[in-house]
Amino acid sequence: MLTLVTTGDGSKTIYNAAIGEHYHSKHGALQESLHVFLNSGLHYFLANHSSVRKVSVLEVGLGTGLNFLLTADFCTSHQIKLTYTGVEAYPLDRQFIEQTGYNKHINEELWISFLTSYVDSFNQIIPINNFCQLYTAVSKLSEFKSETLFDVLYFDAFAAVHQPEMWSVESLKHICQFLKP
Repeated sequence: MLTLVTTGDGSKTIYNAAIGEHYHSKHGALQESLHVFLNSGLHYFLANHSSVRKVSVLEVGLGTGLNFLLTADFCTSHQIKLTYTGVEAYPLDRQFIEQTGYNKHINEELWISFLTSYVDSFNQIIPINNFCQLYTAVSKLSEFKSETLFDVLYFDAFAAVHQPEMWSVESLKHICQFLKP
């Protein structure tokens, strides 16, 4: 059973009672996404590749879409072309995502476009705006395949105590093969 929860920073996340885990930190969903994924992932990559005007991101665990939305918002405002692939075995219902209120943290047009295109992005590339494309691979990690190599990896699986198979050497090797050298 999934329930919407307000986290310590006022942003929302989802609690999955079946596995006993929150989708984001209960101390702050927004803060976690900004610190772990945007600052330590995307911004780190861009700081080390300053001339880059396009970036490709692979996320394991698209979940609520918060990491995508923050990344797309940043890339749009900085006119960086973004190709984003999220691997998600169990996509959430669009109506559930709408209830997160993430529109408070990003551009409204981006939010509307994401919600409108979310289901369409399942197993096909969908333009979200002039700068961002989203592809949601509805697949278990072990079954994910791609011809594309990515610049940045957002590994946003549930904790190893709840999903040990996601943190196995085999799973990590599998996903890392899709990174550019």
